[in-house]
Amino acid sequence: MSLYRNSAWFLKGLTEFTKGAFDAASKRFAEKDLEVSVAGRSFMITGANSGIGKATAMAIAKKGGTIHLVCRNKDKAEETRAEIVKESGNKEIYVHILDLSETKKVWEFAEAFKKKYKTLNVLINNAGCMMTKREVNAEGLEKSFAINSLAVYILIKSLIPLLEKSPDPRVITVTSGGMLVQKLRTGNLQSQRGRYDGTMVYAQNKRQQVVMTEQFAKAHTNIHFSVMHPGWVDTPMITNAMPDFHHSMKERLRTPEQGADTVVWLAVSEAAVTKPSGRLFQDRKMVAAHLPLAWTHSSQTEDQKFMSVMEEIGKSFQPH
Repeated sequence: MSLYRNSAWFLKGLTEFTKGAFDAASKRFAEKDLEVSVAGRSFMITGANSGIGKATAMAIAKKGGTIHLVCRNKDKAEETRAEIVKESGNKEIYVHILDLSETKKVWEFAEAFKKKYKTLNVLINNAGCMMTKREVNAEGLEKSFAINSLAVYILIKSLIPLLEKSPDPRVITVTSGGMLVQKLRTGNLQSQRGRYDGTMVYAQNKRQQVVMTEQFAKAHTNIHFSVMHPGWVDTPMITNAMPDFHHSMKERLRTPEQGADTVVWLAVSEAAVTKPSGRLFQDRKMVAAHLPLAWTHSSQTEDQKFMSVMEEIGKSFQPH
């Protein structure tokens, strides 16, 4: 089964996820979709100092948006802020330092943000990590799960009341095509029997994000939720975590700007919110979240069980 899944995924990738595929898809993009001003609207972007996050921040800043860059590294974040201000002429760029692997700190950050800022129009969960070996955070949680799944859950959960106060609120999560080879696990969400395979753990986390998006969309119908796949993008994470893949595919990988295109479209365009909430997008188009015949669908019961477990884990780290 996994051989079929992996082969189907790779073939799909070669036809849909490459730079060439983006060029082909972009021929049908409506330019007017992005010809908008978002002055007065605020956007929170995690992992915003490199790759897709940085490209997204730059594009939205040029349209006048207020940007909250949520980054782990202060120096890189300040450097990115200066670059965005210089290139966009937009000074409404704010830096927030947060390590998403520190679960209690994620709650504290989100709760403090709600107190300090009156509005948040769009939350973009872009940060992600692919571990090469199993590591746990100070709270005993496996780091890949803590960053890719739990931090996303906590930010959404905590910031929903703030998002709901603003007109046209949106939540966008950047996923990975790797999730197409994974079925949601509802048992121990961070277990990995035997050998630790960082790419598969990452892919499972990304499947969790897709299910989370579907479930949050059902529960909060006044917010437009979406998850998007950027294609195969030349980012620092791919270079470091998947050197062989990066080396063999280098010429075909998308630029961070191409990878960010659908994030920006989902964040600012009127067209995006005419599409159903809770769905997966790729190259500005709604796409299936499962490969045909790959048996990766989970039942409604499994999805709800997963959300209950996320709530339980999340709550145990919530500041009182």
